[in-house]
Amino acid sequence: MPTTIRDIIGVLEQVAPPAYQEGYDNAGLLVGDANRECTGVITCLDSTEAVIDEAVAKGCNLVVAHHPIVFKGLKRFTGRTYVERVVIKAIQTGVAIYAIHTNLDNVYAQGVNAKIAERLGLENTRILAPKANLKRLFVNTPQGDLDLVKEALEKAVSSPQAIGNGLQQLTLGVRPDAGSSWQLEVVFPAPQQAQVLAALAKFPDLAYTLDSIENPNPLTGSGMLGELPRPLKPMNFLKRL
Repeated sequence: MPTTIRDIIGVLEQVAPPAYQEGYDNAGLLVGDANRECTGVITCLDSTEAVIDEAVAKGCNLVVAHHPIVFKGLKRFTGRTYVERVVIKAIQTGVAIYAIHTNLDNVYAQGVNAKIAERLGLENTRILAPKANLKRLFVNTPQGDLDLVKEALEKAVSSPQAIGNGLQQLTLGVRPDAGSSWQLEVVFPAPQQAQVLAALAKFPDLAYTLDSIENPNPLTGSGMLGELPRPLKPMNFLKRL
């Protein structure tokens, strides 16, 4: 089965879910049809006419850019601005444009800030401004269904491609409820809500509550702090940069 543009996007969004982007941002598929077969991928910082030309020359029909070519709605497509020209050229040549911007900045494990910290050799890294984007689920389940429900929820939030390195922030607790039922408690990143609810849909008779947690998520947010392995004088650090 051929790989589609949607397949590529799916992998990118496991690493950096669009829900993690800032309110002003416009990350995601900006130009093109996600259902088309992907013939190749070009990555760049900014989508330009030269990038689209290179994609066409190399037989690639997907550009993955860090910065969105479109932040606000375009009212005209006359080619007057470079943004209009890039969008027109991309449509004419069948090249899709996908932006992965502040959502990639805001993830801890594989994000932009994490890679910068890695290149600098920083240790004991942590998010500078963590976001509050955790959800908490309580599920009441009979003793006989406990293992099945627990397994379904664990699978929903603990896939090998756990988004945002979610495995480190997940908790799944079990405690006796009244009578012969048990209560499961699951804390997970908000972007995993759809897959958690899909897992619960297999057990339509179960009662559950879902709410937001105001505590900051230590694995999602902007900026990053870290420590150098050994102290450096300011000029030596600047030379290292």
